[in-house]
Amino acid sequence: MEKRMIKPDFHNSIVNISATLAEYLGCPNDKPTLPVLEEELAKGYKNIVLLVLDGMGVHPLRKNLPQGSFFMRHTRQILTSVFPSTTTNATTSYITNKYPMEHGWFGWSLYLEELGRAVDIFLDRDSFTHEQLPAGTVRRILPAEPFWNRAGRDYAVRAVAPAYWNYEVADTVVWSDIGGFFDGIRTACKGEGKHFVYAYCDEPDHTMHEFGVTSEEAKRVIGSLERGVEQLQKDVEDTLFIVSADHGQIDVGGTIELYRDTELTALLQWPQYLDARAVAFKVKDGCGKTFAKLFRERYGGDFELVSSDELIDNNYFGGRGEHAKRLGDFIAVGKTDKIMRLTPLSHDFKGHHASLTEEMEVPLILVGSKKIAK
Repeated sequence: MEKRMIKPDFHNSIVNISATLAEYLGCPNDKPTLPVLEEELAKGYKNIVLLVLDGMGVHPLRKNLPQGSFFMRHTRQILTSVFPSTTTNATTSYITNKYPMEHGWFGWSLYLEELGRAVDIFLDRDSFTHEQLPAGTVRRILPAEPFWNRAGRDYAVRAVAPAYWNYEVADTVVWSDIGGFFDGIRTACKGEGKHFVYAYCDEPDHTMHEFGVTSEEAKRVIGSLERGVEQLQKDVEDTLFIVSADHGQIDVGGTIELYRDTELTALLQWPQYLDARAVAFKVKDGCGKTFAKLFRERYGGDFELVSSDELIDNNYFGGRGEHAKRLGDFIAVGKTDKIMRLTPLSHDFKGHHASLTEEMEVPLILVGSKKIAK
């Protein structure tokens, strides 16, 4: 069954969270801000903590929490992710305060003409062979500077992140489990002066990939995250917790083994890349019509094949720029619950994201703690 499609709204998106924070911290900003967040920031909290809970979109919350739960009560607005709605693209937008077209980190796998190969860009790894590339290879091609590096106000910047997180923040607390994640936030908020804390957790995304959005495992981990934030409100004084996600997830209803379709892939100039629910194709010269006809005959029931130029012109990526060439000629946009395996090494997931359906919606959860009387 085809799903409702949700276009990125660049006045009401995760980028606008970063824009609002950039404005408040005195950083350069050219993006629209969110009035509801501006109003809360104006209260002058000692600590501001941005918690990005990977995959914790509106759809997973509705499937796993009762209507009156803590997260539901504190949801102030529903925002969109960016497209493709995937971690590489969305967290880079959060961190840089840039649209996808401005930073170019569009998907899990990106074809880099500079290297002549598709690369898992977070891992500096060949997408088809898993050959490891030298550390920092992708960053040298696609620099991504955190917006807070140019803060003009007196907030010390700290991060709470897993060991593999590779954005340079001098004061970073590393965590290894959910309990450690919340302890890290407590640690980051301690001390004299004001603190801005970027806190990233790869749950519930990891669990939902493995077990599905509506699994008991997903319900447990989302409940654990909710209880953790509720306890933070009690434990950490004079702090605004801004809780959101990079994207949501949906349960996978079937997998298409695209890499096995050698008749189709023989028409490609570059190997297929990007993500399992938003697949990019660069077609050989003169093969565009043949490719489009064959793709739509075989996969059109589950994926809408759209020209990359059409998506760019309709502002799905935040304008047009130098990175437009990285999007190839066509993008197959998932419109049901199916995913595509792009390589023999692609994961078989029970929950996934990256398209324009429910996975596009994320909550803006605002939780303020009061000063504790001495």
